[in-house]
Amino acid sequence: MPKRHVPYVDREEFFALVCSGVPLQVAAAAVGVSVSSAGLWWRASGLMEPAIQIGRCGGLPGTAPRPVPGAHGPAGPKRQRRSLSSEDRSVIAAGLRAGLSYAQIAGLVGRDKSVVCREVARNTGPDGSYWGPVAHRSAHERRHRPKAFKLVDNPALCRRIEAWMDQGWSPKLIAEVLAKDHPHINPGGSMDRSMDRSMDRVSHETIYQALYVQTRGQLRADLHKQLSLKRRHRTSRDTPRQGSTRYAEAFTISQRPPEVDDRAVPGHWEGDLILGTGCGSAIGTLVERTTRFTILLHLPHRHDAQTVAAAMIAQMRNLPDHLRRSITWDRGVELANYEQIQLELATTVYFCDPHSPWQRGTNENTNRLLRHWFAKGTDLSVHTATDLQRIAATLNQRPRPTLNLRTPAQALNELLANPAAA
Repeated sequence: MPKRHVPYVDREEFFALVCSGVPLQVAAAAVGVSVSSAGLWWRASGLMEPAIQIGRCGGLPGTAPRPVPGAHGPAGPKRQRRSLSSEDRSVIAAGLRAGLSYAQIAGLVGRDKSVVCREVARNTGPDGSYWGPVAHRSAHERRHRPKAFKLVDNPALCRRIEAWMDQGWSPKLIAEVLAKDHPHINPGGSMDRSMDRSMDRVSHETIYQALYVQTRGQLRADLHKQLSLKRRHRTSRDTPRQGSTRYAEAFTISQRPPEVDDRAVPGHWEGDLILGTGCGSAIGTLVERTTRFTILLHLPHRHDAQTVAAAMIAQMRNLPDHLRRSITWDRGVELANYEQIQLELATTVYFCDPHSPWQRGTNENTNRLLRHWFAKGTDLSVHTATDLQRIAATLNQRPRPTLNLRTPAQALNELLANPAAA
């Protein structure tokens, strides 16, 4: 016996009944199809649970679907809705069946076409069909709280996050690297289910929740200590050092050429000291503004002007001329020999305004990253020159969002290989 053709409206009525809480057997009888055929429709629709829990979303068996809060009929007040209504999804289903584009459908429901694109991507069934009632029910299911925490069943991803944080990576950087490495997940959140869940991506907020909110043991209990500040809340900045009239004749940051501010030309550096216990130990830091390449100055015993100048000259002497155009520093006494530095490195030293360390934003941010290895209140003299080289190399091999996830080492090597580009 040939199979009876079931009209589209009958199938839509079946889905509307099941999604409102009517048992699948009753809905099948209402549209005149067998239970087995109805089961095949349901499994192909995308909502894979064959049974609907009565009263969870719809009404009791035989009752009409509950109205969607915030949904209005044609005569209702017009306003920007946060979520699509059941009527919107019915229009989308009809538009897809009629072969309309996403832009045309978006015009019918009064939303942006990106909203329609994401909606179809999320709620299309395995057979490529989109049914308004099923899509609305699926959207409702996803809104249930509390949600299953994403890292609970993903130990492989947890281990990767721990390894990266042990190297000083921030949750924001980890999230961006995962998004770049695993683009199989579309903007709507769906993914190829054949992919291993260890290849999933997470947001930085998910990682922070695992550290501070969701205390379920997905990540190591001590992992929050690997954050740059090693604490949960931000605190006010340290009081900046007082300025000095010894730099009255020096170049100020306002005299820097415009090319420094827009980072269009490489070779402009920012520097400062990271101080250890009792200010008795210190490490000098130099960061190139365009590539974020970092150089560390070994100052194990003292950080007076003569020692800092000698260490800086030794580290930067071998750079090509086009990569040491200028150095910007804070008004600390450690750079009192700036004229010697300008002479021997053939560069220009600029100084920030008094009490304005934020004018060296690139260096301040890098120093914050370096605190992962050089914690505040510790003796920095225990770090050897070899230690500093290793830590600088680690930081220079860390992907940077500002470099489109290239590393500072890669960016600097490109400039060294192609001087004309600089």
